[in-house]
Amino acid sequence: MKYIPTIARYLLGILFIVFAANFWLKFIPIPSPEEGSLAAGFMGALFLSGFLTVVKVLELLGGILLLSGRFVNLALAVLGPIVVVIGMYHLFILKGGYPMAIVLGVLAITALAGQRGFLKELLAQK
Repeated sequence: MKYIPTIARYLLGILFIVFAANFWLKFIPIPSPEEGSLAAGFMGALFLSGFLTVVKVLELLGGILLLSGRFVNLALAVLGPIVVVIGMYHLFILKGGYPMAIVLGVLAITALAGQRGFLKELLAQK
């Protein structure tokens, strides 16, 4: 049982590295949202503004940090909001693709559960 958070951390790191690298290398075909849809407008705004590039750089760095085992708390702090936005995108905008969002959320929560010291520091009153 004590290895489950570590396995989740590795899987989460691999997912973020693969999909961040795919942004530039295009080795996995990602279907575009239907033209004129809310999802297309959202992704178009992210892409055209350059915001998506920043997010993908953060995903790549976070994934590398997760796999390296160094600065795991920093990686989880950077990737946490990204995981939340991905979940919200699938739930409220795309209205589909739930399995991937759920797997991502479960892996992130499981990896975070393995960092009890981080959670205590994060939630400590000072």
